[in-house]
Amino acid sequence: MPSKQNKSTAPEETEEVDDEVEGPKLKERNNEVTSGDATKREKTRKKTKSAESSEDPEKEKKKEDGEKVKKKKKKKPDDDAEAVIDNEEEEGEQNNNELETNSKREKPEKLKEEVTEGKKKKKKSSTEKPEGEEEMGSKDKKSKDGKKKKKKSHDDDDEEPLIEEEQQEEEEDSKKKKKKKTKKGSADSDEDKKKKGKKAKNKQVDYGAMYQKELLDYHTDSSDGYEEEYYKKKVYEVVTVTGDVKGAGTDANVFVTLFGEFGVTPKVHLASKSRTAFEKNKTDVFRIKTHNVGAMKKLRIEHDNTGGLNASWFLDRVVVTDMHRPHLRFYFPCNNWLSREEGDNLYVRDLLGSMNPMDVPKLNKYIVSVFTADMKGSGTDAHVFLNIFGETGDTGERRLDSDKDNFERGSEDKFTIEAPNLGRLRKITIGHNNRGSSAGWFLDKVCIDDMGNKEVYEFPVNRWFAMDECDGKIQRDVLVGSVQPMGIVYNVQVMTGDVRGAGTNSKIHMVMHGSKGTKNSGKVFLEGGAFERGLIDIFNAEICDLISPLSRVTIGHDNGAVGAGWYCEKVVIYCAFTGVEQTFPCGSWLDEDEGDGLIERELYEMVSLRQKKQKKYPWSLWIWTSDVKGAGTDAQVFLQIYGENGKSDEVKLENNSDSFEQGQQDKFIVEMPDIGKLQKLRIWHEKRSPFAGWHLAKVTLLKTLTMEKYSFECGRWLDINEDDNEIVRELQATGVFIEEPLPLIKYRVTICTGNVGGSGTDASVFLNVIGDLGDTGERLMFMSKNNVNKFEKGNHDEFLIESVTLGQVCRVRVGHDGRGGGCGWFLDKVMVREEGQPESVAIEFPCFRWLDRNEDDGQIVRELSPAGDGLLLFNVSYHISIKTGSVSGASSDSRVFVKLYGEKGDTNKMLLAVSDNDLSNYYETGQTDIFTIDTFDIGQINRLLIGHTNEGLRAGWFLDSVQISVPVHGKQYMFPSHRWLCKDEADGKVEVEIYPSETLDIEPLINYEVTVVTGDLRAGGTNANVFCQIYGNEGKTEVLTLKSRSNNFERGTTEIFRIEALDVGKIYKIRIYHDGKGIGDGWFLETVDIKRLTMAMVQVEVKKEVKKDKKKDKKKKKKEEEEEVEIIEQLQEVVETFNFSCNRWLARDEEDGEIVVELLTEENEDLEVNSYEVHVFTGTMFGAGTDANVYVNIYGETGDTGERRLRKGNNLNKFEKGKEDVFDITAVDLGVLKKLRIRHDNSEASAGWFLDRVEIVDNKDDTTYFFPCKRWLAIDEDDGQLARELVPVDEAFMRKGDDDDDDEEESETTLGLEQKAMSTTYTMRIKTGDKKYGGTDANVFMILYGTKDDTGIINLKASKTHKNKFERAMIDEFIVEAVDIGPLKKLGVGHDNRGGGSAGWFLDWVEIDAPSLGQKLRFPCGRWLDKGEDDGAIIRDLFPNALQTELYTPFVPYEIKTFTSDVFAAGTDADVFIVLYGRDAVCTQQTSLCVNKRERILYFERGAEDMFIVELEDVGDVIEKIRIGHDNRGVNPGWHLDRVEIRRLLRKGKGSETVIFPCELWLAKSEDDGETVRELVPSDIITEKLSRDGNLKVTEVEVEDALETHTYKVSVTTGDVYGGGTDANVFLTIYGDLGDTGERKLRKSETNGNKFERGSVDKFTIEAVDLGQVFRIQVRHDNSLMSADWYLDQVEVFDEDTEEVFLFLCERWLSRKREDRRIQRVFYVKGFEGVRESLNSKKKNSALTVKGVDSNMNKKSKKKKEEEVELPIIPYHITICTGLERDASTLSRAFVIIIGSNHAQTERLWLDLPDERRGFESGSLESFQSYGSDVGEIKKVELGHDGATPESCWLVDELSVAVPTKGVKYIFACKCWLAKDRGDGLTSRVFNVLDAEAISICQQILYEVTVVTGDVQNAGTDTLIFMSVFGANGTTEEMLLLKNEDRFERGQEDTVNMEIDDIAPLRKMRLRIDGSGSRPDWFLDKSPLQSVPAVRALSLRIWDSPAGNVSLIRP
Repeated sequence: MPSKQNKSTAPEETEEVDDEVEGPKLKERNNEVTSGDATKREKTRKKTKSAESSEDPEKEKKKEDGEKVKKKKKKKPDDDAEAVIDNEEEEGEQNNNELETNSKREKPEKLKEEVTEGKKKKKKSSTEKPEGEEEMGSKDKKSKDGKKKKKKSHDDDDEEPLIEEEQQEEEEDSKKKKKKKTKKGSADSDEDKKKKGKKAKNKQVDYGAMYQKELLDYHTDSSDGYEEEYYKKKVYEVVTVTGDVKGAGTDANVFVTLFGEFGVTPKVHLASKSRTAFEKNKTDVFRIKTHNVGAMKKLRIEHDNTGGLNASWFLDRVVVTDMHRPHLRFYFPCNNWLSREEGDNLYVRDLLGSMNPMDVPKLNKYIVSVFTADMKGSGTDAHVFLNIFGETGDTGERRLDSDKDNFERGSEDKFTIEAPNLGRLRKITIGHNNRGSSAGWFLDKVCIDDMGNKEVYEFPVNRWFAMDECDGKIQRDVLVGSVQPMGIVYNVQVMTGDVRGAGTNSKIHMVMHGSKGTKNSGKVFLEGGAFERGLIDIFNAEICDLISPLSRVTIGHDNGAVGAGWYCEKVVIYCAFTGVEQTFPCGSWLDEDEGDGLIERELYEMVSLRQKKQKKYPWSLWIWTSDVKGAGTDAQVFLQIYGENGKSDEVKLENNSDSFEQGQQDKFIVEMPDIGKLQKLRIWHEKRSPFAGWHLAKVTLLKTLTMEKYSFECGRWLDINEDDNEIVRELQATGVFIEEPLPLIKYRVTICTGNVGGSGTDASVFLNVIGDLGDTGERLMFMSKNNVNKFEKGNHDEFLIESVTLGQVCRVRVGHDGRGGGCGWFLDKVMVREEGQPESVAIEFPCFRWLDRNEDDGQIVRELSPAGDGLLLFNVSYHISIKTGSVSGASSDSRVFVKLYGEKGDTNKMLLAVSDNDLSNYYETGQTDIFTIDTFDIGQINRLLIGHTNEGLRAGWFLDSVQISVPVHGKQYMFPSHRWLCKDEADGKVEVEIYPSETLDIEPLINYEVTVVTGDLRAGGTNANVFCQIYGNEGKTEVLTLKSRSNNFERGTTEIFRIEALDVGKIYKIRIYHDGKGIGDGWFLETVDIKRLTMAMVQVEVKKEVKKDKKKDKKKKKKEEEEEVEIIEQLQEVVETFNFSCNRWLARDEEDGEIVVELLTEENEDLEVNSYEVHVFTGTMFGAGTDANVYVNIYGETGDTGERRLRKGNNLNKFEKGKEDVFDITAVDLGVLKKLRIRHDNSEASAGWFLDRVEIVDNKDDTTYFFPCKRWLAIDEDDGQLARELVPVDEAFMRKGDDDDDDEEESETTLGLEQKAMSTTYTMRIKTGDKKYGGTDANVFMILYGTKDDTGIINLKASKTHKNKFERAMIDEFIVEAVDIGPLKKLGVGHDNRGGGSAGWFLDWVEIDAPSLGQKLRFPCGRWLDKGEDDGAIIRDLFPNALQTELYTPFVPYEIKTFTSDVFAAGTDADVFIVLYGRDAVCTQQTSLCVNKRERILYFERGAEDMFIVELEDVGDVIEKIRIGHDNRGVNPGWHLDRVEIRRLLRKGKGSETVIFPCELWLAKSEDDGETVRELVPSDIITEKLSRDGNLKVTEVEVEDALETHTYKVSVTTGDVYGGGTDANVFLTIYGDLGDTGERKLRKSETNGNKFERGSVDKFTIEAVDLGQVFRIQVRHDNSLMSADWYLDQVEVFDEDTEEVFLFLCERWLSRKREDRRIQRVFYVKGFEGVRESLNSKKKNSALTVKGVDSNMNKKSKKKKEEEVELPIIPYHITICTGLERDASTLSRAFVIIIGSNHAQTERLWLDLPDERRGFESGSLESFQSYGSDVGEIKKVELGHDGATPESCWLVDELSVAVPTKGVKYIFACKCWLAKDRGDGLTSRVFNVLDAEAISICQQILYEVTVVTGDVQNAGTDTLIFMSVFGANGTTEEMLLLKNEDRFERGQEDTVNMEIDDIAPLRKMRLRIDGSGSRPDWFLDKSPLQSVPAVRALSLRIWDSPAGNVSLIRP
């Protein structure tokens, strides 16, 4: 928003004025322009160059040389000279207390030389202008100007008249406004000058110029400089001595600030726990940790004046000591009051220090003269404050009040200020607090006499300080000298918390501090804010100093009102000049009665929230209203400025009632991005009322930074009744920088309304003509030149648009406001030509479309391209989803507009009139509205403006977020908002600029333009839904719906659709069809044309560059005519058209009755239409037939037929049991057939269908393809699928089946496996959300999209888990098989919205597991599929979440055939399971063969042969053995198994291998040996291979080296301890290196009837296939019966065949009550030396062993990877505190990534909670220890989680990361959401370590502690073991050695990694046990300890008794 400044001093333009012209005038108004005449200023200006920083040329020289070395050689030599000015400031800091008088004696020769050197080197500079910034101003412009050596004097002449004029007008203005002043002031200043003339001469440094230069040289610094000394923390001891005076003590809060050579510390509160701090005659000592400021110069001490009557404080002195270097002790004498009542009423003092306690440094005196102007109402009663800024700091804010009569009209008031020497003064900040009845004040100037340095400074002001005058400011920055360059505007947003009593009526102030605190803004009063609970107040602080980015902000209040306490949430400061927005969280009370009682706080930036926004530069804008009768206006005025590189936003000029009055000049400040050289300006007002007319004289713009100035002459009316009745004017820029202003042109625009019924409109039509030099803006088509009633059917309306030339007109944007009854409009075209040109040259913009909410695509604004091909292709669609928040009252009735800013340009403000998802009311609470904007390509979007028009009853709106998808770019942008756009909420804004929080890549699509021509035949049109699919050489599109809001496909019409779809390359065919719905569905289709853009070489004409040659000059004219143009080839975007002619009916009752047709492109010669004969064979089993509708899709090498319904066949009753049905399908030739997809829709009763096979005959070459199936398509049979994908098999396999006709089953055996191997089985788990009414009864379907193809529609009918599917919070499981669709990239899920009121469905996520691919993908959704919720969609596309993807080893298919014997009662209904073993103990999981109870009843019958195809882990080429068994459940579970055959495909080539496992035994409790589990070894292997002649070759081999079955005798010894026996069932698994036994129940003890009693030994026999070397057992019991606890002493396994004995020492409880309460344990054989795995040793972050990188790192380049691997691994301790809000908790997995310098970073460290805890609970504190790469010094920490649905939100309160090996801990106060729908929509966030509080912790070293437990009976323990280590440098505290299940057991050596304090060299170590646990005694053998890098070992042997200690002394 531009700030308004009505009157001002002559701006800086006065610099360039020639003294001859302006001299006398300036003298006349000496009291206004304060620094005498311009000549003097010119001279001093010239001198500054040399004399400016001549304090110490030697130093200067060194410094410059240093700079040169650093920055290498600068490109522009004159910068060297200019750098001098900058250095001068730095110099000042070092010679801070040197008196400036020295500078006279120093010789500036060297400097002068350098300056002149620099000048000479500058080749193309003007010698006339030595002013530094003058050169800078024009520097960047010169190159563009072309005429580089234009005479500068001539330029000056150009500009003078303008400046004169301005100044005269300004002068007259001010004369009108004020009475003539008395000359007292000016006389005074003149005398002053005479007195001090000599002093002041040639010393006044022009700080205006220096400041200007600093701004010009500003560039964003990439390095943050945080490496510097200042940022290294130091501890200082501060001692205050309170004086021995009556009432000397204080109860206020005391603060201290240290000033040193490195910078300034923040204000530090001297907080004391003692209640007697700062009492009379008391010395208080404080330790403060703060920044390192180096050698101290001064100290500021102050208090906040709280504490009631006892606030005054008499301070004697302060002593500050640097604790790191205690010899640096500084003494600061004070001996003065800090009080409002006592002494000089100051309670902030600056004290100078010295190392010598006897020194009393002297303060400098400044005498301040304040001149109030002599005009009406100019005096003030408010309190006036002044802050003086010099080179070495500032005085702090001082109140200027000696008595009540200060600052009266026309008076001069003098004040004395004592302060440390500030060096040369630079600026002052002066203002008042707006208290009192007449607070407004007109200040003329301020003079300051610096007594110490004998200098006088003058600060001209000449402005109002009043809320109701001029620009409303009551505080200003004023620079020394006459020139007042631009201030930098800091936009400050202060948010008051939403807490009870948060608001305040106190006066709020703040101070902004630059980097290192060296510069600050002075105290800024935030006047005029409400500071009410939950509101945001916005202020613009203008400061003449560049301090952004800020290091901190001080905010406080004066505690001066009733209820003064205030709760500040945060402060956000945005500096447009640097483009940096910083957030300073506060979240605390500023209240003396709350918390710590502070009323002022230092706020630090949360660096991770810093935003880089667009930089904007301030411009001064003057608007002259003409001095013509009635020239003024009260209308709202707007303007927009165009430059070479773009245009500004629309600028609204705040119109106070007195702006734009007749003959008046108004000044504004506007901020604009850098748009290059200005070219034109558009200015307009909104009112069309009779008195709104305005006569504008001219507009002037001045870029305050570079002094570029442009004038825009107007001198015309903006009035509907005057001139040409226009209220918009375009003005071309003129000025020094403009060689040739652009011409003003009138464009004649003809708008042609169509001849269609109802095509006219009464709405307001607007038009924007866009050219390559800009646009006309949206102009209302108000005055038609030829028709009174505009835009009627068939009309051609002409309008004139006047604008600065647009260059080549390239687009037209036309639309209407959609208001009025018949507002729909059919626009034929728009024609544009320059006025006076013939109609034949008009540029035509065809449209031929509706602009109507209810027709076509519903858009009422269109962007048109010139006549040509593929007009719709060039625009880009921006799909904008706008989500309204779920806050009460969030919805809005107002109209919403957006504006997008992209890298190639920005759009206009566009009203969002018609949504795509057509929800009845827009912007309702919790709703998502989707809009599409078609406009030119603006490139990558970098920000978005969104707002509303604030109309309607409920205009206020809570905007949650905006998402913009641009499929053509393959990008999706997320714009979080979560804020009110409402006049009465938060900051009161109704429009806001948002930057994207993340940009995601989505699947890129391209534009297709599809033109469909319906034939002009009777009943040729259709009402059915029409679909189309496009095939190209790179794939096919999805099925595209051709529909719009109009009544499509009427007889004789041509319809054009623009569709975004996949790029399929060169198109060769399309399929177009309709669904046959509606009355009159028959359709006669004539042609289809498809257009797309493609890159091609195009011949273009270009002008030839002819080398100039003197000889050729004569012939030049001829040459120009001849050789001007040459033709070259360029790569360009061109429109490619594909024509498809159809000319046939798509109707059930016409021609062949088909409603599907495939069309080939007309020029296609390779392909032709073919017909296929489809033979469908239904099986012969009971109930095999179906009455459902069957659909088939045939896939070949060149595409597919699409899904076709098998309608007309050879049988009337189709698909009956045992029948063959024949159908014909016509399609474009598919080449060799690849697969067939067949499904039915489950309609009609008994829809289940058993399909035997399908045979397809290709009629072209008479080939037959066999597709065997032999499976059910039924929801209650087999796996419940209604669709099957079949692959063709060789005829030989089919023949083999036919040969053995007697054995019908045989044929299917050979095929199931091949089919399975070629297809992928997907197990889908679908989670319905836990929301009220979240379940659905609708029919749910899904489509899986792979990179090669999709599955087509899959109806999800048969859930494996629930009969009633998709109920709230349930997970349903489905099986889907698909053939060769490639890796999954997305899935579509939806429902048909049937099922009454409960059709809506809340889908949480879908998980798809594909074992054959070895991957499990999670597709998050977290949204409603409901017509009445969210965005109303019932179909959604879901994408996999990379963080939740699991990869594992792919499974392979096995065909398992079981043969049940033909003996009595051989069959079983039990659950049969199987395990396969390969070599080296590789085995599969135990898998059940039957999926459900129905199958268990069906299979395993007497004499049956059952086949199962299962996907299991790959056990290698050899199956060594199998284990098969059952669970012994059901009626008659006993089973007699004859044999098992397992077939698997060979790795290469066609063929398979069958392994036969004979059994011929019972698996029954009541038969044989009572075993229900058998281990079988192979006897024979049969191999089948397909030979070249097409026959099957079968070979059979006997297995010779099969494993033998061994008998293992197991002796189990129960311990002889009280209660040691058990009655529970015990289970044992024995593991050897060749495999394991599987879990066996120890049923029958051979020694005892009552097993497992105390002290007894029980023996069992286990038969198993040879296990090899036994090394491990697993023992458990089921905790059943009364006394289940069991003390197991030992287990002995004896292999009878090899006579080997394996002893397992146990000595542990298996009990739910004792020890660690486990009833399952793993034991290793005595003397085992391998790696021991405990039961729960899941893969945690034990990266100590793995030095690699995890799967997430592969995104990095290989080069990076090599560097990464080298990093050592160290522990990180991470603590996370979850917030307390309602939804704060999350169930997602969290992770951190730790990032160091040079982009080194750890892998993703997953923070997995212990098993019993689900997720991060609200308010919980969780700690983790992770191991990751050592990244050096930590720079950033990324915290995130893998949840991708809106439900998985997480509020993190605090994160801490400790690095024990570095001795540092970082605490991040996060207080932020990690959520898709909260905060900024991110689920991971990077925290900058600068935001953290760094705490030093004890540095630790990684040691490896080995504990060897002795091999004596009962040596092991479960007691707590503590260890402490003693070293030469101290002792560690006691550390617990974790038991971790199986450590510290008899004969074991356990190694533990411990982090131990760095106290080396180690002396001894102490181990202590506390005697707890069930086995408190422990026999310790020895305990070596070694650090991981080096080795320092200690060891000793000892026995530990209960609660005993043992010390191990180093040997």
